[in-house]
Amino acid sequence: MRLKTTAVALLGTCALACAHAQTPAPSALSALSAQATPTGAPPGWVLDWSDEFDGHALDHRKWVEETGGNGWGNQELEFYTGRSENVRVDGGMLVIEARKEEYGGRHYTSARIKTEGKMERTYGRYEARMKFPRGQGVWPAFWLLGANCKAAPWPRCGEIDIMENIGREPDLIHGTMHGPGYSGEHGLGAPQKLERGIYADDFHVYALEWEPGEVRWYRDGILYHSARPDLVKGDWVFEHPFFVILNLAVGGAWPGNPDAATVYPQQMLVDYVRVYKRAK
Repeated sequence: MRLKTTAVALLGTCALACAHAQTPAPSALSALSAQATPTGAPPGWVLDWSDEFDGHALDHRKWVEETGGNGWGNQELEFYTGRSENVRVDGGMLVIEARKEEYGGRHYTSARIKTEGKMERTYGRYEARMKFPRGQGVWPAFWLLGANCKAAPWPRCGEIDIMENIGREPDLIHGTMHGPGYSGEHGLGAPQKLERGIYADDFHVYALEWEPGEVRWYRDGILYHSARPDLVKGDWVFEHPFFVILNLAVGGAWPGNPDAATVYPQQMLVDYVRVYKRAK
């Protein structure tokens, strides 16, 4: 499991196979976005916050770009930028694009965005419809980080990885929880294997339901992992506000570095991010 963010790397966060990948045209992105987009709240939940990425640029009322090339505690190789080459809204989707290029002393660029200071919640259902990049060394992620990370450095602030995928495991995703005593490769997690094909071939819906004393992970409505205080090997630190992060890393201690077969640019496409709260 990922050797996730160290306290040093979190200073940035708080003050964080190889098909011939081509950049889809805006019309193609619009068509992809329109295919099988779920509508309506799941039973028992009501919509609390969302971004449908229907505009022409990233909505800075909702998101903040994080920038830098310090490895982010994971030995990542990219420099995260706020440039449109790396993060943009196009055809009804968020596009996070990893590129092989020299920038800021690094050989790759990509992007990482967060809702810190914009949308921070305690509990809820967090859901995103996404399509992954592919290839050795790519590492897309959709995750939550404790909003108290300045005062309680990682892992005491808590981290919940709603979805991570690494290129060398194209038919697996991972859902993981990190806290004091169970962080990094010792996080409480579980994989979920796709029944047919690989995740990069299509969109899937990744969701987390977080309630007092319990967290549950879903892929396309399939429950595949859950966590409770009695299952963690340390303090349970998940009863306070968290914020959302979306990023596409290149390389790192867990996925390993790209190889000669990995084609760039690679894109992580996000149709929407929705946060629900329990219906009264």
